[in-house]
Amino acid sequence: MAVPFSGGCICGAVRYECSAEPVVSGFCHCRDCQRETGSGFGATLFVPRNAVRITGEVKYYDGKGDSGQVVSRGFCPTCGARLFGKPALLPELLAIRAGSLDDPSRFRPERDIYVSSAQPWDFMNPALPKFAKMPPVSSYDR
Repeated sequence: MAVPFSGGCICGAVRYECSAEPVVSGFCHCRDCQRETGSGFGATLFVPRNAVRITGEVKYYDGKGDSGQVVSRGFCPTCGARLFGKPALLPELLAIRAGSLDDPSRFRPERDIYVSSAQPWDFMNPALPKFAKMPPVSSYDR
């Protein structure tokens, strides 16, 4: 994915720009991602937090992840669009929802995670590596 890249919410109240390549990207099939997206998975890319500039107000909802640590999910309080994730397990990274990119065709998924929770109707790309749960934190380092 070429940098910089940008995106935002549906109504335009929240915008972001990122000046770094994604560290990792893929599809998460955990039940939380299914519930928040209303689909079978969340398409997400992780970038260094310090490489993202966000304008507009973002509200965060804190919940516990599978690790037992907090995952803060960011959304636009005006239109409700889900944009970001801040996992306490990966404090230096920010998760960005691929659908919020100005050009979502630039998203290049590299893995499927939490496939143990995947729905039987959710087709997964057989070429991508699969992880039953969360891969080791070290796999998010580049």
